Amino acid sequence: MKPWMIYGANGYTGTLVAEAAAAAGLKPLLAGRNRETLGPLAQRLGLEKRVFPLLGQSSIAASLEGVGLVLNCAGPFAQTCAPLLAACIESGTHYLDISGEIDAFAHCHAQHERAQAAGITVLPGVGFDVVPTDCVALLLKHMLPRADELILAIEGEGGFSPGTARTSLQGLHAGGRARVRGQLQKVPLAWKTRTFMHAGAPRQAVTIPWGDLYTAWVSTGIPNIETYLVLPPRAIKNLRRMRWLRPLLGLTPLRRRMEARITRAVRGPDATTRAATRSRVWGEVRAADGSAATLALETPNGYALTVDAALACVQRVLAQPPAPGYYTPAQLLGAEFVLGLPGVRRLDSPA
Repeated sequence: MKPWMIYGANGYTGTLVAEAAAAAGLKPLLAGRNRETLGPLAQRLGLEKRVFPLLGQSSIAASLEGVGLVLNCAGPFAQTCAPLLAACIESGTHYLDISGEIDAFAHCHAQHERAQAAGITVLPGVGFDVVPTDCVALLLKHMLPRADELILAIEGEGGFSPGTARTSLQGLHAGGRARVRGQLQKVPLAWKTRTFMHAGAPRQAVTIPWGDLYTAWVSTGIPNIETYLVLPPRAIKNLRRMRWLRPLLGLTPLRRRMEARITRAVRGPDATTRAATRSRVWGEVRAADGSAATLALETPNGYALTVDAALACVQRVLAQPPAPGYYTPAQLLGAEFVLGLPGVRRLDSPA
């Protein structure tokens, strides 16, 4: 079996995946563009490394020589997935990533026929989001096959990584989105709010442009989809104020200053925080006749679940490569996949 590679292994989540893979006796190649941080990580874990930037399709493909699968952990994925996937298609290398970005999913899906011709699997979104939400969406579709409306919401504890924070900043500039009658449509930031219940207490949530607006539609065919994030009321008010500042986020100097501030200030949850915090997913489907079904999950901290889900997906594709082409996690691994991951359980009172 050919070796596999973690690209962006020196980032926050990439390092967690690399550490877990090494602890499990797996031997991924560690890759990225930063030699100064990648080298010490590879030495500490006793793994080989390859240093290369995502510049030039043929150059990247040459750096993938002998590699059977790449797990891309380098975001923002709207920037990294296109060059790395193009090189994977050229070199015949399976492509997986931990993206939660709508545009990255759309790009990967558009390469379906090229991936088929190259004989590779393209499986983006193997973390949190979208593994638990994608599985919830498909489970609900099985419960109510005639559903034409899907609501998904998540609540995450423990804070964000630098990469997630930078991606969220870019998302603010793009604005809100929803899927209406099968089409992705732009909507205002913090377009709608909704309350979900957990342990008898209300959780206020606001619409955000999660990747499930793309993946859940592919997995289920449900034409109307909204995605929500649980936030404190003050954060929701601030998000609505960002509607007026959104055009300024497109200015390169301002965006770079904000990204630099994120890099300095955001570190991501430490091991103690990850172990002590949980995440929740709510889902609801409705049909035109008024029938409905609901489902909720509790999972480990989102970064902890990402590590478990990503490694499970890597091992599945390497051990039993599916027919070539693009897949969502629930399409390839089944709606019940998330329920088999450590620490995941269904909740009795979803909403």
